[in-house]
Amino acid sequence: MENLKRKTVAILATNGFEESELREPKKALEEAGAEVHIVSLESGEIKSWNDGNWGKTYKVDKTLDEVSQKDYNALMLPGGVINPDLLRNNGKAVSFVKSFFENHKPVGAICHGPWLLVEADVLKDRNVTSYSSIKTDLINAGANWSDEEVVVDQGLVTSRNPDDLPAFNAKLVEEVYEGKHAGQMV
Repeated sequence: MENLKRKTVAILATNGFEESELREPKKALEEAGAEVHIVSLESGEIKSWNDGNWGKTYKVDKTLDEVSQKDYNALMLPGGVINPDLLRNNGKAVSFVKSFFENHKPVGAICHGPWLLVEADVLKDRNVTSYSSIKTDLINAGANWSDEEVVVDQGLVTSRNPDDLPAFNAKLVEEVYEGKHAGQMV
């Protein structure tokens, strides 16, 4: 297992995130030694989505107004339908996501999470996967989409759904450890 001590990872989420897609990557990153912050639009708590209903609430560690990509080594974007749809309509959230690509830092996105990557306009010529219903959105944004459990492209880690979490988490930890994105060292 990679040692991620001295690495800090932001998980950008708001109400309606798929619970397992935040809980499991957060746990994997923390077990590898990373400090993980849940970053959201507002302070307080955000509510998860689990098995077709509202699930547990999670404490927000930082708001978008309090952070910058400079504070983090990597970014993780959980899915769910509601969460990324709300975030992609928020200019600060989109700018935050784009800044990780501009600064060549690893980014993980699972399920519907890549919707934020479409809005940030960072998918041109990237190899990705996602939940199948947003495949066309990603292709229209210039991505090369494939139906695989995990796809890694120069620090960008994508997966399709919660069933892919073990492979997604392993690759996310590996990319954060290596600290590479777009072929550059961080």
